[in-house]
Amino acid sequence: MRFDGRTAVVSGGGTGIGAAVARAFAGEGAHVVVTGRRPEPLHEIADETGGVAVPGDATDPGHAAAAVAAALERFGRLDVVVANAGVGFGGAAGDVEDEPWLRTLDVNLTGPLRLVRASLPAMLERGRGAIVLVASASGLVAAADSAAYVASKHGLIGLVRSLAVDYGPRGVRANALCPGWVRTAMGDASVDQLAAARGMTRDRAYAVATEHVPLRRPADPREIAACALFLASDESSYVNGAMLVVDGGGTAADVASIAWDDLPPST
Repeated sequence: MRFDGRTAVVSGGGTGIGAAVARAFAGEGAHVVVTGRRPEPLHEIADETGGVAVPGDATDPGHAAAAVAAALERFGRLDVVVANAGVGFGGAAGDVEDEPWLRTLDVNLTGPLRLVRASLPAMLERGRGAIVLVASASGLVAAADSAAYVASKHGLIGLVRSLAVDYGPRGVRANALCPGWVRTAMGDASVDQLAAARGMTRDRAYAVATEHVPLRRPADPREIAACALFLASDESSYVNGAMLVVDGGGTAADVASIAWDDLPPST
């Protein structure tokens, strides 16, 4: 197994992508520490994976240290960090209030920084480690009315590059995952708004949301988890400071050409 005996800390590990990541790492032999705000799902995932749950808020400066301490006390080492906790608040730059703006940056950008900063001493002592920051396709392109979310995910990509440059020479790699639409609680909440506005089912709303994605569907969280495994594994030993885009081809599509899609082929 690829992670036999290694230890991974996964933030936002109680549901969605984080839970899928925790299961995937455990399935490959890793010891798992999961963090997040809600104790119940965290403990369920910890029980399922034989791991440890450390409930807490990503914006609490002491929470990251507690998660790392739990990993070291229980398993004696820390090899992988997957920073997945995130929130999303709407609003264009001219409309977003300070509170949701600051909350988004604190959870999505400063939270991962705190977790990485707490983890680095243990990784540097061993001379190796893998950091995976779960950014988003919104770290590469911008959706409407999402200034705080887009800014935070762009910031994560900048953080990954900085980590890669500063700590790659000491054996610690850092990379970003950039998912597109994924069927998670956060994804459901977004498409439910679309479904309500257009009088359609959630499944139909997902289909509409991804109609211009080349694969024509959202991802399953397990597909994102498989990519996290790769980025943290020895198979990607020379991948550092990279962005792995997992969006079904959404950001590869030329949106300016969509209007021509239904035209008959030229003769």
